[in-house]
Amino acid sequence: MGNVQPTIVAYPDFDVLADIKAIRKACKGLGTDEEAIINILANRSCPQRLEIKQAYFDKYDDELVEVLKKELSGSFEKVVIALLDSPTVFDAKELRKAMKGAGTDEDILVEILCSRSNEEICAVKQAYNELFERDLEEDIAGDTSGDVRNLLLTLLQAQRDEGFEVDEEQAEADATELFEAGEGQFGTDESVFTTILVKRNYMQLQATFKIYEQLADSDIKDAIKNEASGTLQKCYITIGNCILFSVLSFIKHIECPPTSIGTHSQSMVLSPLCFERLYISVHVIT
Repeated sequence: MGNVQPTIVAYPDFDVLADIKAIRKACKGLGTDEEAIINILANRSCPQRLEIKQAYFDKYDDELVEVLKKELSGSFEKVVIALLDSPTVFDAKELRKAMKGAGTDEDILVEILCSRSNEEICAVKQAYNELFERDLEEDIAGDTSGDVRNLLLTLLQAQRDEGFEVDEEQAEADATELFEAGEGQFGTDESVFTTILVKRNYMQLQATFKIYEQLADSDIKDAIKNEASGTLQKCYITIGNCILFSVLSFIKHIECPPTSIGTHSQSMVLSPLCFERLYISVHVIT
C-alpha cells in the first residue's frame, strides 16, 4: 500500500468564478450539460466544492443545490447533491433520513456509525444537532433496540482507543473471552463482542483476531457469522472490515453494496462519502 497516491486532491488551477459560471451555463437553456457538471465537481476537493456552493449563492443569489435538483434526476442527482456537502454534514443528513418517518434504515446507521473515528462521530453528533435541533443519541435510542441499540450508543460515546500500541497479554485475554462468549458455549454473550470490538484500538484488535484464530481454528468473521445475525451481524462485520482492511472496506462497499440498499440506489449516494474517506485514509497510509 506504500505506493498508493491519493487522486481526490485540490484542483491545482482552481478558479471558483470560472467554475460557477460554467455550472450556470450548463444549467441554462434547453437540456443540461451533465458532462460539464461532472468535469467540475468530480475534479474538485471537498473544500473547493463547498467554496463553489457558497460563491454560486453570493453571485447569483440562488442556492446551487436547488438549481441542480431542478436540472438533474435519479441517482445522478443524489450523487451530485451529496458532493456539495462536507462528509460530516452528509453523514448527519443520511442518519436523519434513515430514521425519519415510518421504519428505520438500519443499514445506513451501521455503514456510518460503525466506520467512523472518534473525532468524526463527535463532529457528526454536533452537526446533527445544529441541522435538525435534535439529539442523535436520543434518536438512535428511540429507533433501534436490544443489542444493536447498545452497540450503536456505545459507538456514539466515541471512546475507542485510537492508539497504535499492542498489549499481547490483553490480546490473549480478549481472544479467550471472545471464544468463551461465542463458540465456546451454548448461546452468545453479545455484550462481550460489543465491548471488545468498540473499545480496543485497531492494531490491538488485529492481534486479538490472530490469537482467536489459533484458539478457535477459525477466523473472527466466521465466528461473527455463526454467533450473530441480522443488523447486529452487519455491525460486527462492518467494524471487522474497518479493522482488517481499512481503505479496502470502503472499496468493497462501492463494488458490492448490500442488496437491501441497492434497491433504492443508496449505495451510489454513499459513494462520494466513501471517496472522501479514501482520500483521508490514503494520506494516512502514505
